[in-house]
Amino acid sequence: MSRLRPRQETPQARQEDALDRIVRLALEEDLGSGDLTSELTIGPNASSEGIILAREDGVLAGMPAAGRVFLRLDPKIVVTPMVDEGTRFRQGEILAEIAGPTKGILAGERLALNLLQHLCGVATTTRAYVEAVAGTDATILDTRKTMPGLRELEKYAVRMGGGANHRFGLHDGILIKENHIQSAGSISEALARVRQGLDAREARFVVVIEATGPVQAQEALENGADRILLDNMSPAQLAEVVKKVHDSDRPDVQLEASGGITLKNVGEVAKTGVDFISVGALTHSVRAVDISLLLR
Repeated sequence: MSRLRPRQETPQARQEDALDRIVRLALEEDLGSGDLTSELTIGPNASSEGIILAREDGVLAGMPAAGRVFLRLDPKIVVTPMVDEGTRFRQGEILAEIAGPTKGILAGERLALNLLQHLCGVATTTRAYVEAVAGTDATILDTRKTMPGLRELEKYAVRMGGGANHRFGLHDGILIKENHIQSAGSISEALARVRQGLDAREARFVVVIEATGPVQAQEALENGADRILLDNMSPAQLAEVVKKVHDSDRPDVQLEASGGITLKNVGEVAKTGVDFISVGALTHSVRAVDISLLLR
């Protein structure tokens, strides 16, 4: 019998594999048969030095990805970071220095900046949410609402922003959502089926189940959920569920708030006492940070 097991790859290994794949495909898309403009305007032995410059404030994530772009194009290109990953930077700050063959630098400029700007956007947005819940015990989580093909890199950027990663995909976590419950018939039946299936496969997962109100949350608590995802509940409802769990015979059950979370309300949500707050906006709608590459 096949057994359901968590994937054993480390986040670093997954990230490296994803980065190699993304850079290869993106360069094929952008370069095609070659950079025609540079071929016609730049001498074959031309070399340049330059800087990667912040045009606005942000949190750095993705310089290794930018460096990988240039390395794949020409191993003679050297990118020297001037700011550590996960660190705040200010408008006008030099994020990295770059030197090497001019054609290679210009061929990789757009892709490197696309990745860097987007990942800095994810890290910067995440840092804002993390700071908004400072002083509480809530952890900011990402979701699967990522750009197709960029999940590993976006989840890396979330970590650089101070957040934490939820499951990476459908393969490495149990999250029983509303449609699963509907198909199974009830929360209790859905949980029972999952427990039976995991036992049969000798697999161990944290079992998370969605609840849309305090009554559903109570049913999940009574039927063995490890974590309850409290979806689109008001702060008053969240506080009610937190109290019920803490006063129950299973006070260690984790509680996660989700749905409708914004920077304006995340602090209030965190103060209800939930353990986690998952925010799709960390990845699905972030604004790119303005960053330029300038040759000297």
